[in-house]
Amino acid sequence: MEFGFSLNAFQQHGLEESLATLGDLGYDGVEILLDEPHLFPGTASESDVAEVRNLLDANGLSVSNCNAFMLKALERTDESKEAEYDRDTEGFHHPSFLEPAAEDRRARIDHTKNALETASALGADSISLTPGGPIPKGTSTEDAMELFLEGIRAVMPTAEDVGVDVLVEPEPELLIETSDDFLEFAEQIDSPRIGCNFDAGHFFCVDEDPVELIDKLSAHTGHYHLEDIPADKTHEHTQLGDGGMDIDGFLQALEDRDYDGFVTIELYPYEETPHETASGAMDYLEDHGWT
Repeated sequence: MEFGFSLNAFQQHGLEESLATLGDLGYDGVEILLDEPHLFPGTASESDVAEVRNLLDANGLSVSNCNAFMLKALERTDESKEAEYDRDTEGFHHPSFLEPAAEDRRARIDHTKNALETASALGADSISLTPGGPIPKGTSTEDAMELFLEGIRAVMPTAEDVGVDVLVEPEPELLIETSDDFLEFAEQIDSPRIGCNFDAGHFFCVDEDPVELIDKLSAHTGHYHLEDIPADKTHEHTQLGDGGMDIDGFLQALEDRDYDGFVTIELYPYEETPHETASGAMDYLEDHGWT
């Protein structure tokens, strides 16, 4: 298998510096953040994309995945809209596929279409997406799912046209949390381009064993995210080896199945120390014999 590192930890740093760091550390690939400040599909030009491709080549990096989950470039800042949700939600979830306002849902759909085209121009195989988003107050789970299905069906023709997979990423406290949630959703999408971005830590948070899910989701999984999670299963992305997950057991299970794709380390909470964090994750992988 190959290892990438997600650029969502490097949001306070430029793309050129970030890619140079990851190349020097020995990563095989990188998850490109399709958002500000790196490469926002809504404003990226052909020359911007060409520059990223040149930087990837110069640093010996492949694209492990394109992250279209986060969306700070269009982050909603109207605090009055917080009343639409039963709990505080991360700004980068918004606008989501589940927003009460149709224009907000359309913004997420348009962003996803643009992300697919940008990913294709980068030569990437996939983009990862939010599993719907936080469910607004007063919206039933059934109605939220209908909105999500409507949004995903709207972007699938673009995915099929450009040849890029749409990988929905289950996450705690969002519409799709568990493996069963994902499979129920996937059955309703008639496209070979729909898949799962398998985040091992997310499944651990909702009391599922990531190892047991590898086979269950193998027909759908296009890419893996990996981070550690505290032993109490709080949804907090933690440096490899510092939490309660069996990181080595999970990687061994992938190796036993001859998985030869990418596992991307995703440690976005470490924005203050991304270089050290990426280095520490690589140290863990090297010390435990994975690279």
